[in-house]
Amino acid sequence: MVSTLKLQADLHIHTIASGHAYSTVDEIARAAAEKGLRGIALTDHGPALPGGPHPYHFHALRFIPEVLYGVRVLRGVEANIIGAGKIDLPDDVLPKLDVVMAGFHEDCSPVGNAAQNTEILLAIMDRPQIKVISHPGNPSVPLDLEAVAEHAAKTGTALEFNNSSFIISRIGSDRNCRQLAHFCAAHRTPVTVGSDAHFHSAVGELSVAQQALSEGGVDPEQIINRTLESTLAFLNLES
Repeated sequence: MVSTLKLQADLHIHTIASGHAYSTVDEIARAAAEKGLRGIALTDHGPALPGGPHPYHFHALRFIPEVLYGVRVLRGVEANIIGAGKIDLPDDVLPKLDVVMAGFHEDCSPVGNAAQNTEILLAIMDRPQIKVISHPGNPSVPLDLEAVAEHAAKTGTALEFNNSSFIISRIGSDRNCRQLAHFCAAHRTPVTVGSDAHFHSAVGELSVAQQALSEGGVDPEQIINRTLESTLAFLNLES
């Protein structure tokens, strides 16, 4: 069962570079090691979100060691969707990153009705560089959730089940996430479970989202971050 898995990687973590998160890379890696994680992804927000880092921040991630305290550190971004198929980082940055996640954020993304939002998101998933969609259960951004799950399965894009959405952020996500879990189970959509940690103590806290996936009938094999090896394979990275 998904709820009993010990997931080995947390692919949604923010550092102080996001402007509204409060831990350093070192603190995050230490916390991950203490909790037995084998991999983490640093996914600070793209520059369009107020307080977000300059695009050069993502070029400079090369200075961070690949392994800290025995934990594989993946260099990534939670890019902001700014239009159909468009995110707030230039194309030349994306190959330098291990994981590109994209999501709607109301402070900088175009948010319309469910049909408009779904059209924008499907175009995002058509971009092979974008591997993960962050918190698609956000009730402030209505979507055709079955169409999203079906297209994600077709394009091989992972949909994130965001632990923070169940407990502290995007209040009201629970119902959408549970519906989405059923659609992901039906379409065999790849999924990832992320903490969306903004403070190091939340790194690796994934259990509430895991329970929702389990109740929705998602197969453990659909979860890309179940092991470090499955994570790296999904991202086409060497172990």
